[in-house]
Amino acid sequence: MLCYTIKRIECDYMSKKVFKTLDEQIEILKHKGLVIKDEEKAKNILFKENYFFINGYRHFFLKKKDQFIEGTTFEELYGMFKFDRNLRNIFFKNLLIIENNIKSIISYALSKQYGFKEKDYLNPDNFTNDTIKGRQVKDVLNKVARQIRVNGSQHTATMHYITNYGYVPLWILVKVVSFGLVSEFYDIFKHQDKQTIADFYNIDPETLSIYLHILANYRNLCAHEDILYDHKTQKIIPNTKYHEKLKIAKKEDMYIYGKDDLFAVIIIFKQMLSESEFRELINEIGYEIDVLEAKTEIITINKFLNKIGFPINWRDIIEL
Repeated sequence: MLCYTIKRIECDYMSKKVFKTLDEQIEILKHKGLVIKDEEKAKNILFKENYFFINGYRHFFLKKKDQFIEGTTFEELYGMFKFDRNLRNIFFKNLLIIENNIKSIISYALSKQYGFKEKDYLNPDNFTNDTIKGRQVKDVLNKVARQIRVNGSQHTATMHYITNYGYVPLWILVKVVSFGLVSEFYDIFKHQDKQTIADFYNIDPETLSIYLHILANYRNLCAHEDILYDHKTQKIIPNTKYHEKLKIAKKEDMYIYGKDDLFAVIIIFKQMLSESEFRELINEIGYEIDVLEAKTEIITINKFLNKIGFPINWRDIIEL
């Protein structure tokens, strides 16, 4: 009778998404085979963190649909949740560094080339004359101009310049536009302007364009606290010397790690952060992986690394 009741609760929760008490949430997890050593502590965590978000990490520990591998504990499941949160914070911090850097470089390069008033730097003649991108140029410039109108009276810096000088310089504008819009902005630059910016990172312009779109995607994930560890991007990064030097395996002539996964972002970080910033990043990630490994008994570290797209020798990239 108890089993039937729990199954009904679980079915109601999954199909109708109805409200369930903390006790009912605990029973659902136990029915799925999760070992809960301290129910009061587990309920407190579910109350603060949300059942839905914690349960989103169950895939690591499932032997079949909705059934945990024997011996999986709530502590391990919550450990995975906390690992992803800490990893997200580490990534976010470094994404903001790159975002600030690229915005500064773009504003300097374009202001120097075309002027610092929006009527100058937003002149359509300053951007690609590729007829295929004609509509894209118009759309992006409209988005940027809209940001000036929206933030003109809402953002302290833009309001200051409009009120006192009658214009918004590009180095102020980039502070109030999203990373995603910056990546779109870069896409419509003339080739020589793209090259000027890409040269700073010793990356070709087409690759930098891909990198910026991927970084903007991950930046949004981090900002909205979405699950990070197994995210895959629509774009893939080109092969790099790091894929080769780490001897990453291939499947059907494509590297199995570092193309559209979390390790691809590590490779991007390697090329866009300073040496000291990157070393700190790797050390922080390594610490979180070590902490997680100490907490988990059900999954091996190799299985874990495979899931997040890291080769076993991932730490070696710090010296390459």
